[in-house]
Amino acid sequence: MSPAGFSLRGRELSPGTALIFYYLAAIAVGTLLLALPAASRGAPLSLIDALFTATSAQCVTGLIVVDTGSDLSLFGQLVVLTLIQIGGLGIMTFSVLLFVYLGKRVSLRGRWIINETLMHAPVASLGDLLRPIIIFVLIVEGVGAALLALVFVPDLGWAQGIYYALFHSVSAFCNAGFALFPDSLEGYAAHPLANLTFMMLITLGGLGFLVVRDLLSRIRAAEGRRRRLSLHTRLVLWVSAVLTLGGALLIFFLELDNSLRERTAAEGLWIALFQSVTARTAGFNTLDLNLFHPATLMLMLFLMLIGASPGSCGGGLKTTSLAVLFATLLSRLRGSPHTSIFHRTIPEEQVTKALSLILLALLLLGTSIFFLLAVQMPTLAPNAQGEGFLLYTFEAVSAFATVGLSLGATGQLGDAGKLIIIVLMFIGRVGLLTVAFAIVRRRRQKPLRYGEENIMIG
Repeated sequence: MSPAGFSLRGRELSPGTALIFYYLAAIAVGTLLLALPAASRGAPLSLIDALFTATSAQCVTGLIVVDTGSDLSLFGQLVVLTLIQIGGLGIMTFSVLLFVYLGKRVSLRGRWIINETLMHAPVASLGDLLRPIIIFVLIVEGVGAALLALVFVPDLGWAQGIYYALFHSVSAFCNAGFALFPDSLEGYAAHPLANLTFMMLITLGGLGFLVVRDLLSRIRAAEGRRRRLSLHTRLVLWVSAVLTLGGALLIFFLELDNSLRERTAAEGLWIALFQSVTARTAGFNTLDLNLFHPATLMLMLFLMLIGASPGSCGGGLKTTSLAVLFATLLSRLRGSPHTSIFHRTIPEEQVTKALSLILLALLLLGTSIFFLLAVQMPTLAPNAQGEGFLLYTFEAVSAFATVGLSLGATGQLGDAGKLIIIVLMFIGRVGLLTVAFAIVRRRRQKPLRYGEENIMIG
């Protein structure tokens, strides 16, 4: 199989098109399985609820219209777990395929630079590239399950404790946010091992395989022969650290006299740090979000929208896009026509792609919020219209960024609202990556340049 495409009935599919087929097929099968009577503890799920749940699991989002732990049977939970696993693994695999595909379309020198900065060793075949991804995922999820078993087994017993540990380890690493507890992880808000394990899994799943590979290659290299980390890796690490730590501090101080008033300082720090990490597309919560100050919810909207990093299990606009946006802004304010960061210049084509994807995402999100409000606001009482705006805006951003955090709007969605959220989850998971493929694949044509004329700005 060529990294540049996939064969279907003798015709070549681009990786972006194959990604869409991959997700649609998995969602369709998942919907049929979840609609079976065996998937529920009570009445079978309606087709729309089964579709919503399957899409949320396959797109590793975590928004739910039925409680996973109490409403779904063991069979239904295993269907959800399988969708989460193939959804998270699939996006990492296809992201690496995009990377290989991009490498094949640049110059010989460009491929050499890619090999030196990220691959560190020649890749003989696609299998040699994808095999380490699968091994990495299984090892991390296995270690996470073992650590979580130490947390859950004393409370739930051996069989249920191990099952809960495995389920939540996969859900956390894939940044899915599905939990078997009705209150997510609120019962473990102050548990150090639970907090550290979940944050480790979420972070590793959100960094991206190529970043982890780059870090491991540097660690394994001899002291005198250590390679410099790639610009991509450095950007991901710096932006992730700033967003996580900065978000945690802001949440802590904003909520110190509010939702954290009755908590100890240690518990407050755990909760603030966890919410900062989980807002980056994981979807778990250790405190009821409805208790948060509006300013805190606004901060979480920003963290959700930025999301994780390219090639990871997380969604959102991505950390590197944020870095390019701010680097471009600073460069232009300084009068430089080039975008530079960490003593490196970002190619203008990549700058244009990043800004185009951000604009496209914001336009899509704004349009979706408009239609969601249009179909849902009439169902609210007149005195709840203001709260409804925040409620459904939060829901839409959470769906698009594949986060899964909610202020309670999911249970209030009508069929039209559910369909809008389903589309947002799907596009948020595969849309931007597919746009990137389309931009890469389009034929280069000599652009027309017309006469210049000034307009007033600002």
